[in-house]
Amino acid sequence: MRSVVLDTETTGMPVTDGHRIIEIGCVEVIGRRLTGRHYHVYLQPDREVDEGAIAVHGITNEFLTDKPRFREVADEFFEFIKGAQLIIHNAAFDVGFINNEFALLGQQDRAELSDHCSILDTLLMARERHPGQRNSLDALCKRYGVDNSGRDLHGALLDAEILADVYLTMTGGQTNLSLAGDGAGSESGGRQQPTPIRRLPADRPGTLVIRANAEEVAAHAARMQAIEKAAGAVPLWVQLEQPVPNEAEALPA
Repeated sequence: MRSVVLDTETTGMPVTDGHRIIEIGCVEVIGRRLTGRHYHVYLQPDREVDEGAIAVHGITNEFLTDKPRFREVADEFFEFIKGAQLIIHNAAFDVGFINNEFALLGQQDRAELSDHCSILDTLLMARERHPGQRNSLDALCKRYGVDNSGRDLHGALLDAEILADVYLTMTGGQTNLSLAGDGAGSESGGRQQPTPIRRLPADRPGTLVIRANAEEVAAHAARMQAIEKAAGAVPLWVQLEQPVPNEAEALPA
């Protein structure tokens, strides 16, 4: 399957306030490998970039003055993404802006991106896998060990490259990393070979056990009593500490 990892930067948000795309970055992935092909362009939006947006991506109005407008690149951009699986972090944001750009050109046949591409949202995927946790791109980089040290500011192409690494790692594949050693996955039709089990040495030092002292035990007991008084029930921790009666003790006299 041909996939395109995509990101955009904009003049601000939301799109309904007339904000426009000012940068598009895409990287191509085929057979779970980065091919080296990419699409990248800065765009003149014909409006001011919000100060808050500049603080995020660093793209100024002066920088965009001589850049092409979306209508000048619409065809080549569409050809690059057409028929691909688009991998986007928070896809609703980027897709909404792209649809809007085509709609502003009167290209209604292209103004619904999902008619031409399948769309995979890595934010929704991450929320399913890590409920209740932070799932920003930076948080996922930290969680999956992806290097984002060059990401002082957001940039569409850089973020697309980082997201490609995150996606391939999150879904079990590799890019420049090789957890099973050099050449892993080169046999068996490209499938990654299982990592050998590493056993601990038999003569390793024993695990140090630090037991609570009398003062700590007393503080724990006082805390359990306070919880029991407030809740009107014996705390689960206390129930777990109580010995389980044997079968003879459990039978009525």
